[in-house]
Amino acid sequence: MRVLLEHVTYVYAGSDEAAPVQVLDDVSLDIPSGRFMVLMGASGSGKSTMLNLIGAVDRPTHGRILIGDRETSAMDERQLTMLRRSSIGYVFQFFNLIPTLNVFENIAFPLSLARVARGDIDQRVQEMLQRIGLPQRAKHFPNELSGGEMQRVAIGRAMIHRPPLLLADEPTGNLDSKNGEMVLDLIASIHERDHPTVVLATHSERAAARGESIIRIADGRVSG
Repeated sequence: MRVLLEHVTYVYAGSDEAAPVQVLDDVSLDIPSGRFMVLMGASGSGKSTMLNLIGAVDRPTHGRILIGDRETSAMDERQLTMLRRSSIGYVFQFFNLIPTLNVFENIAFPLSLARVARGDIDQRVQEMLQRIGLPQRAKHFPNELSGGEMQRVAIGRAMIHRPPLLLADEPTGNLDSKNGEMVLDLIASIHERDHPTVVLATHSERAAARGESIIRIADGRVSG
């Protein structure tokens, strides 16, 4: 799935106590379908904001964003929700698993929202548990897992509905080096096998080396 940003600016609205803050400044970016792209920058550079805009979580203050042939900056909230459910997988630094659901249920959650038949859910989740290397953890809850295991579950949940776009925001930022490598290996294997467009935001040179292209971000602007 191609991702296109055209002259995108994003400004956090001001308040009585604080002035508006411009986070992204006239960003244009074209990510071809199937590419593994890395957004690299320090904390506060704007990379997470850009990921949220690509993921249809936020709207640009100015400019256009197209995901495939759909202009997300012109879609209403219902359309954006349906787009996220069908076409975008999102992996967060702090996992964002649902603590009251076990591993199987966390991975199955997007399929439940999409009203997939129970038999199909069971088969697809079992297959995903094998892919992420955690079939023995299906009935465990998030508080019974290591950080690396939780991130692998989060990746399984992000990919269970087979989205053509996978976004990962500092996916190794809360992990030790061994577990970080396992997570990067998993993302790389998903890209190689399923060919989604992958956009990974990181400040780590080690993580960035896994991508096919690197876009460096500083002070809300990008460079190749």
